[in-house]
Amino acid sequence: MYILLAMPDAGAYKRDLETRFPGLSFFAATSQEEMRGHMGKAEVIITIFRIADDLLRKAAHLQWVQVTTSGVNYLLSRPSLGKGVIVTTCRGIHGPQVSEMAFLLMLALNRNFPEVVRNQDRRVWERWPGILLHRKKAGIVGLGVIGEEIARKCKAFGMTVFGVDAVHRELDAVDFFSGPETLPEVAGKVDYLILVVPSTPQTVKMVGPRVLERMKPTSFLINLARGEVVDEEALMEALENRRIAGAALDALTTEPLPPDHPLWRAKNVIITPHVGGESDTYREQVMPIVEDNLRRFLGGERRSLINLVER
Repeated sequence: MYILLAMPDAGAYKRDLETRFPGLSFFAATSQEEMRGHMGKAEVIITIFRIADDLLRKAAHLQWVQVTTSGVNYLLSRPSLGKGVIVTTCRGIHGPQVSEMAFLLMLALNRNFPEVVRNQDRRVWERWPGILLHRKKAGIVGLGVIGEEIARKCKAFGMTVFGVDAVHRELDAVDFFSGPETLPEVAGKVDYLILVVPSTPQTVKMVGPRVLERMKPTSFLINLARGEVVDEEALMEALENRRIAGAALDALTTEPLPPDHPLWRAKNVIITPHVGGESDTYREQVMPIVEDNLRRFLGGERRSLINLVER
């Protein structure tokens, strides 16, 4: 079986998997360009890359794609992805790192930390009072593994938590729970609106004028989900007119964000390059799912693979 490992640290994955599966042939590609020479032979692809459609067009023998991230909307929309190709994800591992990222961004916005760093570069000694998380209200949109972990950390900071999700769950860390139809109302109550929902037809531009207009002028928007969840034109208008205090965006509609995009120049905005799900232990988090799924696949199982995506 021809198994292609496609990620920047593909060599490390290859060493790990060769130890666990000594009878299999693994091939490493550290970029999509390197993948080209393997696509005609690959039967299994384990990847973090958003595989381009022209590459999938060459994959005549492809049976299974194991994505090492959680979202696969881009992959499912590729015209050249064979109808019989199995797709699995690593959904469920990102709670620790994305929840920590949420707090990094909330604290940085509260303390205007980007300006602190700029002042350090300029050797300027300037002081101002910081905003506390203590006794503030957080609205978490999407209460899966990540949302639940953010909620627990919010309680450790003494915050009140509003949860918004299509599926009702009883969680000790959530003080008030409601469905997506209440999003504008919740947005008007909270100090931080934190987005961790998947990209679906129902969530595209769910944060638009109707929600942004209800947010308090002292509140912040934090997008750790997908760029398309936010109407970026409406967000720019809200920022320019100071209808909200600021935003932190780890996910954007176009990535990388073009150099001439107005969000780069927006006041009180923190832009990070979609790194919320990354961590120094990522391979350790991913490998149990990859190894288990590979054993199941080799054993002839298909429907019982972990995080199987229904196509």
